[in-house]
Amino acid sequence: MSKTPDHIARMIRVDQAGEFGATRIYAGQLAVMGDRGPHSAEIAGMAEQEAGHRAKFDALMARRGVRPTALQPFWDRAGFALGAVTALIGPEAAMACTAAVETEIDKHYSDQLDQLAETNEDPELAAMIEEFREDEREHRDAALAAGAERAPAYPVLSGLIRMGCRAAIRISERI
Repeated sequence: MSKTPDHIARMIRVDQAGEFGATRIYAGQLAVMGDRGPHSAEIAGMAEQEAGHRAKFDALMARRGVRPTALQPFWDRAGFALGAVTALIGPEAAMACTAAVETEIDKHYSDQLDQLAETNEDPELAAMIEEFREDEREHRDAALAAGAERAPAYPVLSGLIRMGCRAAIRISERI
């Protein structure tokens, strides 16, 4: 097996970290909302999709010998806390969290696809990213339809979450 190029390993590492973080955000939301809260069924469905994405990235990492981010224990707790706090604020805030996160992931995945297309490199990874990006877009659109923009202080909440996502992406690529 040939060594995975560093830039591809970084893509896989950060994408796996993001999918892991998403599962933890949804776990935090569901821990607060339970299975009968507004949007609980929808959140559970999104969580199941994210778990599937993560499993595919976990398998890709193992096959290609890519190490996970050293910050995974931090993302575990931070993701759960973000999900729990937004759910405590209310159902619309939980949806605002999803909309903000998925907006950043859509941009991140689109940027990665552009990079991969420039060199026609790693069609397997590109296909995974493209498939998952479509799911993330559906999650964002569903969250907006469920009232994300009605969350208290939506512009501030969304802006902070999006800024946190961008920072997490940059950090997880390297550490």
